[in-house]
Order: sequence, then structure tokens, then C-alpha cells
Amino acid sequence: MKERALYETNFSGLKLLARGKVRDIYDLGENLLIVATDRISAFDVIMPGPIPNKGKILTKMSLFWLNFLEDICPNHLVTADVENYPPECKAYVEILKDRSMLVKKAEVFPVECIVRGYIVGSGWKDYQESGKVCGIELPKGLRLAEKLPEPIFTPSTKAEKGKHDENISFKKMKELVGSEYAETLKDLSLKLYSKASKYAESKGIILADTKFEFGLIDGQINLVDEVLTPDSSRFWPKEKYRPGENPESFDKQYIRDFLLSSGWKTEDPPPHFPQEVIENTRKRYLEALQRLTG
Repeated sequence: MKERALYETNFSGLKLLARGKVRDIYDLGENLLIVATDRISAFDVIMPGPIPNKGKILTKMSLFWLNFLEDICPNHLVTADVENYPPECKAYVEILKDRSMLVKKAEVFPVECIVRGYIVGSGWKDYQESGKVCGIELPKGLRLAEKLPEPIFTPSTKAEKGKHDENISFKKMKELVGSEYAETLKDLSLKLYSKASKYAESKGIILADTKFEFGLIDGQINLVDEVLTPDSSRFWPKEKYRPGENPESFDKQYIRDFLLSSGWKTEDPPPHFPQEVIENTRKRYLEALQRLTG
């Protein structure tokens, strides 16, 4: 029997703190319960149709990376074992299993820490217009999807619901979070990307770019939210990668490309995806998980 997709949760008796583009977050007092639904967003718009099992794939991948990167930065995870969740969650364990995490509360920094190892997406657009990405001067003559001489750190704002994240300069980030924190977050982001991208490449995947989020827990910087999933990163199959071409991917780019080719504009109501697009997206996410985690 095919498993039903989970578009959103409504747990009576649990306090819903926020509903993000993908995650539903509940306040359990000392900790938070993060539930990864099967919603998908593109261009900061939540699509009406879910991708079955997507939330479980994202959760498994995040758990893998949180463990893998713990030597570089501690994280907010308490447990993902539903048997160890507080009593008030017991009624919902079947829904929560494999798609949720119990995490510590953190004072989250108001920036997204983006690391780019390749020139693509909005970075490519900026580079074509100015030769720079987020104010960082890059060598002339780079081709689409080309590897950068070294990874670059390009922070953005964390937009309020319904608004777009905006790329900001490192100077602006310093104003937002303070100079010392900005330097530390930049350093951590580049170290995390370096370790993750080397590992991914050993599994036949190019990690083109990704975003990290951090927060303070008891005064210490922790990695929070999802980590290195196809929702927050660009994953390319190494064997099909060709600089100068739009790479095939195991991430949301497939959805973005479909929307762009359909003529949809962000001010229009979001469309329902054909079954083929839903299935192809699920397969891409699943292949990324299988390659990276076995």
C-alpha cells in the first residue's frame, strides 16, 4: 500500500509555534519538536502538492550530517527516537516516526550562512551582471556551474514569511550579528562545507552550494535547523557534471526548472505538479540520500 503524503500536521494538545515552508515546529517547553512534512517550496513559494516521503528523506539526511559534522560544531539535536519523546507526543508517534527531531531551543542568528563552491543560480546571475557575487570579486571568464578557485561565503537575510531572502555583504552581516560572531560563523560555515563536500565527492556527488543556520544554546554556537539536504543544497551527480552546462541535480533545481519552463510567475497561484514531476523529484531526493548515507 502506498504511503500517504503528509502536507501539514495539527497535533491537538501540542503548542504549534510556527509553520515554515516545510517544517511544523511545536513548543514542548524545554525543547522544540520539529516535524518535516512533505511540502515543497520553490522561489520562496509553498507549492500546493506534496512530494511523498520527502520529509522522511530530509530528516534522515539531516541526522546523518549532524552526526558527521559534530566534531566541527555542536548541534541542537536531543533525539530523533520517538520512544524517547515526552509523554504528550505519544499519541502521534506513528506520524512523527522517521520525520521529526526533538531539539534544544536556540537563539537563532538572523542570517543564513551560504557557502558556494561553484558558480550557479543567483550567483551566476550576479556574476554575469557585475563579475561579482555578493560583492566578492571573481575571476573573469568563468563558465556556468564552474568550480570556484575556492569556496566563498555569501550570507543572506532570513526573510519573514512571504518575503524573499536577500543576499547581503559580510559587512552587513557584521552589523546584524556583531563582528566576532560574524567571523566565527563564516569560519565554521567554510569548515563544514569543506568536510561535507570532500565526503560527498567520495560518494559521487558534487556539493555545489549549501546554507547553514546557527544559534546560541547556553552561550555556545550550535548548528540548527536542517543540514545539507536537497532542500538547502545543490547536489550534482559527479559523473554527469560538465562546466558550461546546466547540471543535472538531486535537489530542488528540477522543480525550479519545471516551473520556469511552464511559464509560471511567482505572483501567480502556484500550480499542481503532474504525477511525473512529483515522482521524479522524489527519486532525485531518494538517490541523494542513498548515495550519501548508503
